[in-house]
Amino acid sequence: MKKIKIKLVKKMTGLRKIMNENSAQGAAEYILLFGGVIVIALLALTIYRSYMNTSDVSLKAKDDIIDVRNTILDNRTHV
Repeated sequence: MKKIKIKLVKKMTGLRKIMNENSAQGAAEYILLFGGVIVIALLALTIYRSYMNTSDVSLKAKDDIIDVRNTILDNRTHV
């Protein structure tokens, strides 16, 4: 009976050490933080992609630059 009590006390002491261990808490918090950032980024990309697919206007940088240049040139000639 005394041996069982000693083993039980040793197991309880081991459990207390595990419960009081905080060395991995910071790493776990960083993992959760980065996981949240990744989820938000994926959500934003999904919304952006659906916006780009449903857009009727040409959204190419080359076309935009040409439009800006033409507008500037038209404004110079009208002044």
